[in-house]
Amino acid sequence: MTVITANTPDSSALAPSSPGREWWRSAVIYQVYPRSFADADGDGMGDLPGITHRLPALRDLGVDAVWLSPFQTSPQRDAGYDVADYRDVDRLFGTLADFDTMLTTAHELGLRVIIDIVPNHSSSDHRWFQEALAAGPGSPERARYLFRDGKGEHGELPPNNWESIFGGAAWTRVDEADGNPGQWYLHLFDKSQPDFDWTNPWVREQFRDILRFWLDRGVDGFRVDVAHGMIKEAGLPDYTPPEHAGSMGGGAGSVALEPGIEGHAGDEPPTPPYFAQDGVHEIYRDWHRVLEEYEGDRVLCGEAWVEPLEKLAHWVRPDEMQQTFNFGYLETPWEAAALRTVIDRSISVFGSVGAPSTWVLSNHDVVRHATRLALTGENLQGHGIGPKTTGLPDPVFALHRARAATALMLALPGSAYLYQGEELGLPEAIDLPDDARQDPTWFRTNGERYGRDGCRVPIPWEGTDPSYGFGPSAKSWLPQPASWATYTRSSQEGVPGSTLTMYQEALAARRAHDLAFGELDWFDLGPDTLAFRSGGVTVVANFGERLVELPAGDIVLASGELEGRSLPRDTTAWLV
Repeated sequence: MTVITANTPDSSALAPSSPGREWWRSAVIYQVYPRSFADADGDGMGDLPGITHRLPALRDLGVDAVWLSPFQTSPQRDAGYDVADYRDVDRLFGTLADFDTMLTTAHELGLRVIIDIVPNHSSSDHRWFQEALAAGPGSPERARYLFRDGKGEHGELPPNNWESIFGGAAWTRVDEADGNPGQWYLHLFDKSQPDFDWTNPWVREQFRDILRFWLDRGVDGFRVDVAHGMIKEAGLPDYTPPEHAGSMGGGAGSVALEPGIEGHAGDEPPTPPYFAQDGVHEIYRDWHRVLEEYEGDRVLCGEAWVEPLEKLAHWVRPDEMQQTFNFGYLETPWEAAALRTVIDRSISVFGSVGAPSTWVLSNHDVVRHATRLALTGENLQGHGIGPKTTGLPDPVFALHRARAATALMLALPGSAYLYQGEELGLPEAIDLPDDARQDPTWFRTNGERYGRDGCRVPIPWEGTDPSYGFGPSAKSWLPQPASWATYTRSSQEGVPGSTLTMYQEALAARRAHDLAFGELDWFDLGPDTLAFRSGGVTVVANFGERLVELPAGDIVLASGELEGRSLPRDTTAWLV
């Protein structure tokens, strides 16, 4: 097999790009979940100095940018997605000085940095919400959030029937200053996460200032949490989701489809009155103008759970966001016809508005694809999996399929996102003890849904103990499986055929052949096969039982062992 090598990013790569070649159109962006990436001080919680220490490993992997999940001040009731101060670092993770050091180091290594911003809601500990509680009904402070009087003779019933994404009611009643029950406030997620009222100009101005605070420090952009939220339908009408609607802790639930089945133009699913309202686009046009005040191709990437793709493309029109996550692709099952359909539609739909397609298989809210793609039982989005889940796969088989899926994804034109640990082949951590779980979904559903803890377990770096090099102590905020000693980065580095080596080779070949700007030319090798040419590279993925004879060319990447020139089931190969 011919091995392609290419230069990894360097600081010169951070110069502004020419129109149509902006860095975000082709970037492979690596998601760092700070509490689970690297722990420098030994308290069992990942932190910013730990990230700084491990950044060279990401440069060596060959990614272009790093996205950091929330690290701002928070009581951590929802792992930092409940922000109590948008302009400071939570002491769990370090200080603003630690952030500046991390950012400078990343830029010196040629890595851009995107940070999370959480605009749909704040923490109930935020000063703004505490002032709203103290000020009382009808005050300007209460107008920052969605407070409403209750229904019923004494206001004892919630304003409508909305349910929280985490389970349970989406409204909580407060006690007023006189000690009597008073108004209700909306929280689409946990009750400690009150929703802002984005019709209020004060809220909009605060977030402009927050964007500028971080842009002034040098960040390269923002991943926008619940980017399909913020605006609610006027009047807040009742709404009952379809019976089999999935939900998701980072801001999902906008559609109700069976897992892996995506809506098509013409059969658009119902739009909840709390998601995907037209008014959000005015907000992103405003934010786009803020980013244009700064040099360097700054980027907005939306976490928008919106179907169909034709509607999702509205988020990435030229004057709005630059990217949005392609969850339709993430949720597509490992089937040749289904994947070809979503790939073609993605390229067409996003291309129609001048935006790149983005591709993603795993993140901090979904079951890791090294497990998920081989599940045989039902797996509604956001519910998670655990010891009692039916249809759990053999981990060796599941990893084999996941590697093939990754090799296919990284050959596609556009931008791609990787989730920390997937380059090690990490599966979902299934056997977490009940008393170790921390996801609000687990508690708000009384254990009926496992939630997202299984994909958030701290990743292994080296050795067998303590904590596989995650930190200098044996502490780990979620317990790491004993089997993870075989997945450490040190055990895979430089090892031919390891998952880490495959990722490095794929990223190098992707860069060398400029696949991000390629155009797919499909050809037929049978119904259980996907085959295309792009950027001088031929890509073949086998989904079926029979061996597939590879076309002519030198093999530059294979996700698994070949049988001569034949491609086995659940294997992807690249040829030049």
